[in-house]
Amino acid sequence: MKKILVAVVLGIGVVAGAQDAAQPAQGQQPAAPAAQPAQGQAPAAPVIKDPAEYNAYVGAVQATDANAKISGLEAFLTQYPNSVMKNQALEILMQTYQQANNMKKTMETGAKLVASDPCNVRALTLLSYFDRILAQGGDPNAKQLLADGKKYGEQGLGCLDKASDPEIMKMKGQMTGIFNAGIGIAALQDKDYATAIKSLRIAVDTSPDTQKDFSLVYPLALAYLGQTPPDYQNGIWFAARSAAVAPAANQAQMEKYARSQYVKFHAGDDGWTDVLGAAKANSAQVAIKPAPTPAEQAHKMVQDTAPDKMDFATWEFVLTNGAQADQDTVWNTIKGKAVQMNGTIMSTTPTEFMIAGSSDDIDAKKADITLQFEDKVPVRMIPKDGASFDFQGEPASYTSNPFMMVMEKGRLLNAKPAAATPAKKPPVHKKPAAQ
Repeated sequence: MKKILVAVVLGIGVVAGAQDAAQPAQGQQPAAPAAQPAQGQAPAAPVIKDPAEYNAYVGAVQATDANAKISGLEAFLTQYPNSVMKNQALEILMQTYQQANNMKKTMETGAKLVASDPCNVRALTLLSYFDRILAQGGDPNAKQLLADGKKYGEQGLGCLDKASDPEIMKMKGQMTGIFNAGIGIAALQDKDYATAIKSLRIAVDTSPDTQKDFSLVYPLALAYLGQTPPDYQNGIWFAARSAAVAPAANQAQMEKYARSQYVKFHAGDDGWTDVLGAAKANSAQVAIKPAPTPAEQAHKMVQDTAPDKMDFATWEFVLTNGAQADQDTVWNTIKGKAVQMNGTIMSTTPTEFMIAGSSDDIDAKKADITLQFEDKVPVRMIPKDGASFDFQGEPASYTSNPFMMVMEKGRLLNAKPAAATPAKKPPVHKKPAAQ
């Protein structure tokens, strides 16, 4: 970004360095109103009639020492606040302060120049840039700086649309990026993610330099991931790019963050090294496969494991989330077959026990099995609520949502409850939001 800013202020050198253009005519009378310049011709140079004013201005702009030039221009502007050369003097003074690395005075002078010349895009560029950089650097007045950076950015874009100066037109793309950066960072702070994405993407795409600017790439990632629903495709990519261009001290942390977003979306880290590698090489954006839907997970379970080899939690997952064909494959295999398993009592009657069979439902204290007995169970043999016990039953019917399996021909088993905890349901991932 520093290179861009240097290019911008070098444009001011057209005013400062070309003395014929910078120096006004002395003692000439301005042209009559009717004598407008012909189309395509530059307007006549401004005229300083007062020899003392003329000498003060020329002496200041021709000074080769930066401090002498600053002193001369400040004195000129104080003595001749309404000079026809006021804007040119402010522009050269702003440039001189910037070249002297005096950011505070650069900004103060730029603000004066914009107040006098609202479409001075060089001043607007410097102001929008410095306001953003100071705010992102932790300045205690960051909120106001961001508001100012956004204001100057919006003003600058409006002025660029009307600009015709050849030197400005050469830098229009770079200036557009700087103005959009100021707007985008302010929008991100305000959680206006749509504006932040639009402006920051323009700022990042401006040039190869901005594509490596961590202060723009990382906020763009946050904007994509902050919206509802998150745009994981773009957010993860620019988070990976942030890890690639981050300062050395922050690279490990940024890579960890980008990977966590990848795993959250993809439901695993397979393929992550390819994405990160492409981001580090600044290659074309890599498409990221979203996590499998619950239906896709259920289908894979049916493909990988025969239904009679599945545990109860897997049955429940497939019968709750699977496509009808996958549900039928499981159900047609287990229906009417005697099943022996362990569960936790939720409630009982002499002819029916409500049981939690998966560890997830045990934790939630929610029954997922209705075990029905052909004969009443003696009171002394009925387990207490919350007890773990072994039983046998034959699956007879089920409902998917909420899940409940009815087992008939219930039997209490004499064996002690299994030491192992019930099988936990396979992880359920929310269906990814449409990208």
